[in-house]
Amino acid sequence: MLNKIIKIGISLIGMTLGYGLMALAIHFDFINFGTQESLNLYFYIGISLVFGIIFYFISPKLIKIGRRSVTKVETELQELPAFDIVIGSVGLIVGLIIAFLLSSLFLEIPYAGIFISAVSYLLFGYLGIIIPTKKREDFTSLIDIFRKNNKDKAKSNSKGCPKVLDTSVIIDGRISDICKTGFVEGPLVIPEFVLEELQHIADSSDSLKRNRGRRGLDILNKIQKELDIEVIIHDKNFEEINEVDSKLLKLAQFLKGKVVTNDFNLNKVAEFHGVDVLNINELANAVKPVVLPGEEMNVLVIKDGKESGQGVAYLDDGTMIVVDGGKKYIGENIEVMVTSVLQTAAGRMIFAKPKTMVDKAV
Repeated sequence: MLNKIIKIGISLIGMTLGYGLMALAIHFDFINFGTQESLNLYFYIGISLVFGIIFYFISPKLIKIGRRSVTKVETELQELPAFDIVIGSVGLIVGLIIAFLLSSLFLEIPYAGIFISAVSYLLFGYLGIIIPTKKREDFTSLIDIFRKNNKDKAKSNSKGCPKVLDTSVIIDGRISDICKTGFVEGPLVIPEFVLEELQHIADSSDSLKRNRGRRGLDILNKIQKELDIEVIIHDKNFEEINEVDSKLLKLAQFLKGKVVTNDFNLNKVAEFHGVDVLNINELANAVKPVVLPGEEMNVLVIKDGKESGQGVAYLDDGTMIVVDGGKKYIGENIEVMVTSVLQTAAGRMIFAKPKTMVDKAV
């Protein structure tokens, strides 16, 4: 049934071709019947039928050739990489668009315009397929460069993530040294409400608070003047919110940035709200030297501990060492052996015993 439909279709194509050839012959005066229009009609019908019959009889061969061609094309397409098919298809579309734009100029040329237009479609369609597939490596390189640029852009965006400073981390002062080393990249955002809080602290009647506030202002001036890092004073206030910490989190969400703090409670609240936090205390704990049980060290016991007989010492980085039985050594430098290390959210504690007590036990 399908073959019969195809044969009829081929016959109709043959009739159309015969009609077209007859029209061309009359147009160029190869055939001239003068005023006898009935002969024209008979010739149109006759030539069309002749071509239709011819094409009907040769249709089995045409179908066979067509099937072979389709099979060959399918085989070729299966062997081609998917990327070649895609860029070839895109190139074909681009080539046909160019040919369409040029054909409008060619069609104005008498007689030869149609021929030139047809040739331009074939030529640019062919070039549109061949050029991208032959230059596949160049196109792949361009795509890789585009991807690399996107990655570099994403990296630069991540480096430019705003860091919103809270009051405690400004007063602490270590943020200046961290920025100086280059581990924290800007821009640093100082909210107006944080500056106001610092000013209130600096104007406090309490000498300790006053010194802390002034220290914070000095640290900000140092960061702004001495360090090569962008500092932004942000004036968004969120007047509907009273708490400074809540305003900080809201501003960080608004800027899509991170909060820099050493406030343990603010850290927890920020995690609850889904705001990224850079905690200075966590950074300090992370870079402290690792101490393992069994290690020996020399420490100065400076005071007694909470439990009976305990003494307390400190390392240079501020880590507390609880010396079991060290109360009697207060004010002395002694050799101790580490028994255990306790890591807490607030910091790290080391428990130790005087080496003399360990040696006696052995």
